[in-house]
Amino acid sequence: MNSDSLAFESLKCYVSKIVFLQDDKVVYAEKNSFHLLDAANAESLKINLACKSPFNKIRFTLGVDSITNVSGAMGGDLDPSKGMYWTWQSGYINVKMEGKSLACKNPQKAFQFHLGGYAYPYSNAKVITLASTHKPEQNIMIQLAEWYKYFELQKFDHIMSPSSQAQKMTLAFSNCFQISAP
Repeated sequence: MNSDSLAFESLKCYVSKIVFLQDDKVVYAEKNSFHLLDAANAESLKINLACKSPFNKIRFTLGVDSITNVSGAMGGDLDPSKGMYWTWQSGYINVKMEGKSLACKNPQKAFQFHLGGYAYPYSNAKVITLASTHKPEQNIMIQLAEWYKYFELQKFDHIMSPSSQAQKMTLAFSNCFQISAP
């Protein structure tokens, strides 16, 4: 690990409310659309959807909406045993990043970011829209280097509750999504 590298021990996020659009018209909306992406589980990174209509945009939410948050703990990918639920007061963790970096000033050289929040003023779910082509397979990549540009781990290496800093970090993370050729 060099002075500006990261070693992730955990990287998880929720993707929900997936829709395909032709221009701005919804042509497909996934029902019960909640997916926990976990970098440690390759199968969780594959979402198979069948849209037969032409589309040129994919829209989804990074995180879990406020209605789901106030509905309490649920099952499937929203099960609290997945380690992505704080409490009924704070709701779900939308993005979890944990790991090590020599840039961190703490003795463990560790960073821990649990980003979430559904209540004002820290509502934290982000809607992402990506231009697309109607192909049988689409790859959506998360370019973490884009996120890393916004934060200096030597100054800030820990978020564990909803806050304005968590909002800023989630916004930066939401800008890392892009479609690449399969």
